[in-house]
Amino acid sequence: MELFLNYCTRFYERQFITRENVHKGIMEKFEKLLNNYYHSEKPRLVGLPSAAYCAAELNLSAGYFCDLVKKETGKSAQEYIQAKIIEVAKGLIFEGNKTVSEIAYELGFKYPKHFSRLFKQRVGQTPHAFKNLN
Repeated sequence: MELFLNYCTRFYERQFITRENVHKGIMEKFEKLLNNYYHSEKPRLVGLPSAAYCAAELNLSAGYFCDLVKKETGKSAQEYIQAKIIEVAKGLIFEGNKTVSEIAYELGFKYPKHFSRLFKQRVGQTPHAFKNLN
Protein backbone atom coordinates (compact mmCIF):
# COMPACT_ATOMS: atom_id res chain seq x y z
CA MET A 1 0.00 0.00 0.00
CA GLU A 2 2.83 2.39 0.89
CA LEU A 3 4.52 1.70 -2.44
CA PHE A 4 1.32 2.53 -4.28
CA LEU A 5 0.87 5.79 -2.34
CA ASN A 6 4.50 6.79 -3.01
CA TYR A 7 3.96 6.14 -6.71
CA CYS A 8 0.82 8.28 -6.73
CA THR A 9 2.60 11.12 -4.94
CA ARG A 10 5.52 11.04 -7.39
CA PHE A 11 3.12 11.00 -10.33
CA TYR A 12 1.15 13.95 -8.91
CA GLU A 13 4.29 16.00 -8.24
CA ARG A 14 5.72 15.21 -11.66
CA GLN A 15 3.00 17.28 -13.34
CA PHE A 16 4.41 20.40 -11.69
CA ILE A 17 7.88 19.68 -13.07
CA THR A 18 6.85 18.83 -16.62
CA ARG A 19 4.49 21.79 -17.03
CA GLU A 20 6.79 24.56 -15.79
CA ASN A 21 6.10 26.95 -18.69
CA VAL A 22 2.36 26.48 -18.39
CA HIS A 23 2.53 27.18 -14.66
CA LYS A 24 4.46 30.40 -15.18
CA GLY A 25 1.60 31.58 -17.40
CA ILE A 26 -0.94 30.64 -14.76
CA MET A 27 0.99 32.54 -12.09
CA GLU A 28 1.12 35.60 -14.35
CA LYS A 29 -2.64 35.32 -14.89
CA PHE A 30 -3.12 34.97 -11.13
CA GLU A 31 -1.13 38.13 -10.48
CA LYS A 32 -3.07 39.96 -13.19
CA LEU A 33 -6.34 38.68 -11.70
CA LEU A 34 -5.43 40.07 -8.28
CA ASN A 35 -4.36 43.41 -9.77
CA ASN A 36 -7.60 43.72 -11.73
CA TYR A 37 -9.61 42.67 -8.69
CA TYR A 38 -8.17 45.49 -6.60
CA HIS A 39 -8.54 48.06 -9.36
CA SER A 40 -12.27 47.36 -9.63
CA GLU A 41 -15.27 47.65 -7.34
CA LYS A 42 -15.24 43.92 -6.52
CA PRO A 43 -13.60 44.22 -3.08
CA ARG A 44 -16.44 46.42 -1.85
CA LEU A 45 -19.13 44.29 -3.47
CA VAL A 46 -17.76 40.75 -3.07
CA GLY A 47 -15.25 41.04 -0.24
CA LEU A 48 -11.81 39.51 -0.01
CA PRO A 49 -10.75 37.17 -2.80
CA SER A 50 -10.37 33.56 -1.75
CA ALA A 51 -8.22 30.83 -3.24
CA ALA A 52 -11.38 29.11 -4.48
CA TYR A 53 -12.54 32.30 -6.23
CA CYS A 54 -9.16 32.74 -7.95
CA ALA A 55 -9.06 29.09 -8.97
CA ALA A 56 -12.54 29.35 -10.48
CA GLU A 57 -11.57 32.51 -12.38
CA LEU A 58 -8.52 30.68 -13.79
CA ASN A 59 -10.62 27.58 -14.63
CA LEU A 60 -8.70 25.33 -12.26
CA SER A 61 -9.75 23.18 -9.35
CA ALA A 62 -9.09 24.75 -5.97
CA GLY A 63 -6.85 21.90 -4.83
CA TYR A 64 -4.71 21.94 -7.95
CA PHE A 65 -4.47 25.74 -7.84
CA CYS A 66 -3.38 25.77 -4.19
CA ASP A 67 -0.77 23.08 -4.84
CA LEU A 68 0.51 24.98 -7.87
CA VAL A 69 0.90 28.26 -5.98
CA LYS A 70 2.67 26.44 -3.13
CA LYS A 71 5.12 24.77 -5.56
CA GLU A 72 5.82 27.99 -7.49
CA THR A 73 6.06 30.52 -4.65
CA GLY A 74 6.64 28.53 -1.48
CA LYS A 75 3.57 30.23 0.02
CA SER A 76 0.04 28.95 0.25
CA ALA A 77 -2.48 30.61 -2.05
CA GLN A 78 -4.07 32.38 0.92
CA GLU A 79 -0.70 33.72 2.08
CA TYR A 80 0.00 34.97 -1.43
CA ILE A 81 -3.38 36.73 -1.57
CA GLN A 82 -2.81 38.26 1.85
CA ALA A 83 0.62 39.52 0.75
CA LYS A 84 -1.07 41.21 -2.20
CA ILE A 85 -3.67 42.75 0.11
CA ILE A 86 -0.92 44.19 2.31
CA GLU A 87 0.91 45.53 -0.76
CA VAL A 88 -2.23 47.31 -1.95
CA ALA A 89 -2.97 48.52 1.61
CA LYS A 90 0.48 50.10 1.92
CA GLY A 91 -0.23 52.12 -1.20
CA LEU A 92 -3.67 53.18 0.04
CA ILE A 93 -2.33 54.30 3.41
CA PHE A 94 -0.27 57.01 1.75
CA GLU A 95 -2.76 57.98 -0.97
CA GLY A 96 -4.66 60.51 1.03
CA ASN A 97 -6.33 61.21 4.31
CA LYS A 98 -8.25 57.95 4.43
CA THR A 99 -8.90 56.37 7.78
CA VAL A 100 -7.93 52.78 8.51
CA SER A 101 -11.61 51.83 8.45
CA GLU A 102 -12.10 53.34 4.99
CA ILE A 103 -9.06 51.46 3.70
CA ALA A 104 -10.30 48.22 5.25
CA TYR A 105 -13.72 48.53 3.63
CA GLU A 106 -12.12 49.49 0.31
CA LEU A 107 -10.01 46.33 0.41
CA GLY A 108 -13.05 44.16 1.08
CA PHE A 109 -12.80 43.55 4.81
CA LYS A 110 -16.09 43.38 6.70
CA TYR A 111 -14.49 44.55 9.91
CA PRO A 112 -11.59 47.04 10.18
CA LYS A 113 -10.17 45.14 13.16
CA HIS A 114 -9.51 42.14 10.92
CA PHE A 115 -7.56 44.37 8.54
CA SER A 116 -5.54 45.90 11.38
CA ARG A 117 -4.77 42.46 12.81
CA LEU A 118 -3.64 41.10 9.43
CA PHE A 119 -1.56 44.21 8.75
CA LYS A 120 0.16 43.98 12.12
CA GLN A 121 0.76 40.26 11.63
CA ARG A 122 2.41 40.76 8.23
CA VAL A 123 4.17 44.12 8.65
CA GLY A 124 4.92 44.05 12.36
CA GLN A 125 3.12 47.28 13.19
CA THR A 126 -0.37 48.70 13.00
CA PRO A 127 -1.48 50.72 9.97
CA HIS A 128 -1.42 53.92 12.09
CA ALA A 129 2.14 53.27 13.24
CA PHE A 130 3.22 52.37 9.72
CA LYS A 131 1.84 55.62 8.36
CA ASN A 132 3.43 57.69 11.11
CA LEU A 133 6.87 56.07 10.73
CA ASN A 134 6.92 56.47 6.97
